Amino acid sequence: MLFNLPNLISFSRIPLALLFLYENPLYRLIAVCLAMLSDGLDGYLARRQKITTKVGTLLDPFADKFFVIFVVCILIHEEKLQIWQAITLGCRDLSVLVFGIHLILNKRLSTYQFRAILCGKITTFLQFFVLLALTLNLSIPDPLFITFILLGLLSLVELALPKRSGVA
Repeated sequence: MLFNLPNLISFSRIPLALLFLYENPLYRLIAVCLAMLSDGLDGYLARRQKITTKVGTLLDPFADKFFVIFVVCILIHEEKLQIWQAITLGCRDLSVLVFGIHLILNKRLSTYQFRAILCGKITTFLQFFVLLALTLNLSIPDPLFITFILLGLLSLVELALPKRSGVA
């Protein structure tokens, strides 16, 4: 089902990103906080109500990526985020892309069991944390950005491991 509450919550992150077009710190703070809240709430509700859908499993990460990429582009334009920092934020996504290409080249894409991975959840949380800190005009120590590179590498390992029962 396309129109269920968890999917609508996921979709809401897309227009929330547009609030960053306004240089209003309050709007931006609200947008990041609501995006963070909705990121956890949509999956929780889908599992609790037993209405997980293929649309939802695609929409949730797409909405996350859209929000983060849109906001990162604005922060780069405003010179609040450097290009190298933005690139590190996307290391996990690059790892997922590399793994997807590996699956395609080895004709395993149709049989691979896609799932949320712990490194992905940690990365998304940290991405939102960075956006929140930058929205509040806080400085981010460079080692935190290096963490995104490590999470990207760990994501490759986690994706390559067989699915275990009990893992989100």
